[in-house]
Amino acid sequence: MSQSKNPLTQYFNDDFPKQYQEPPAVQGEMIPLPDCGEKSYKGSGKLEGRKALVTGGDSGIGRAAAIAYAREGADVAINYLPVEQPDAEEVKKLVEAEGRRAVLIPGDISDEAFCKEMVEKANSELGGLDILALIAGKQQAVEDIMDITTEQLRSTFEINVFSLFWTIKAALPYLKEGASIITTTSVQGYNPSANLLDYASTKFAINGFSRGLAKQLASKGIRVNSVAPGPIWTPLQISGGQPGEKIPAFGQETPLKRAGQPVELAPVYVFLASTESSYVTAQTYGVTGGIELA
Repeated sequence: MSQSKNPLTQYFNDDFPKQYQEPPAVQGEMIPLPDCGEKSYKGSGKLEGRKALVTGGDSGIGRAAAIAYAREGADVAINYLPVEQPDAEEVKKLVEAEGRRAVLIPGDISDEAFCKEMVEKANSELGGLDILALIAGKQQAVEDIMDITTEQLRSTFEINVFSLFWTIKAALPYLKEGASIITTTSVQGYNPSANLLDYASTKFAINGFSRGLAKQLASKGIRVNSVAPGPIWTPLQISGGQPGEKIPAFGQETPLKRAGQPVELAPVYVFLASTESSYVTAQTYGVTGGIELA
C-alpha cells in the first residue's frame, strides 16, 4: 500500500541552478531534469486501444502526457520542433517499451499547412485518432509592451491559438463519438503577469475558445476541456519564459512553495481523455500549486 507524501517535499523543492538555453531548448540538458513520469507513472488500462496526438510531446507537460497515455494503453503520435529530436527519440523508446505504437512528427505548428499534414500523418499511421492533447506553446517574457515585437506577437498567437483552430479543423473529420480534445491554458489566463502580456493574452483566448468549442461539439459526442498549469519546471521556463534572475526561486511563490513537475499533470490529461470524464466538458482543471483560477 502506498504511503501518503507531503506535497511540499514530494518533488524538487530547492533553488534551481541558473541556466539558459536558446528556445525552444532541449529537456535533456536541463538541471535538474524535469520529472515527466519516466520512472514513476504507472498505468491501469484507462486508454486501452485509443489513438492520441500530443503536440509538444517531446518534453515537459506534453512528454508527461505522452508517456502516461502509452502506459494507459494508447498509441501515441507526438509533434515537436526538429531541434528537439533527441528528446523526442527518448519518448519514442518509452512509448514502444509499453508495447504501443509511437509516431514522431517533427514540424512547426505555427504553419497551417503543417498542422494539416500532422493530423493526416497521425491518423494514417496510428490507424485512427480519438484524443487530441494540444500542449505545445510559446512563452517569452518581455518587461515592457514597447519591446514586444510584431514578430513575437504573431508567432505567440500562431503557436498558442491559431494552431488550435488549424489542428482541430483538420482532425474533426476523423474524430468520432467519444473523442476528447484537451487544450492547455495557464494560470496566466486568469491572473496575468506584467511581463507575459502576449502569452497571457493567448491563454485568455484559449479559455474562450475551449468553452465555445465544447458547446459546439457536444451534440457530436466530442468533449473539449482544458488544463491550466501553474509554474511547472519545463524547457519553456529556461529558454526565455522566465527572466533569468527568477529561475532559482521559480515556483516558490505558490502555496505549496515549489514548482510543479510535468508528471503531476499527467493524471489530469489521462482523466480528461478517458471515459471516466464522460460528463465533463467545457471545464478547466487547474494544476497550480494552490494559485487560484479566478
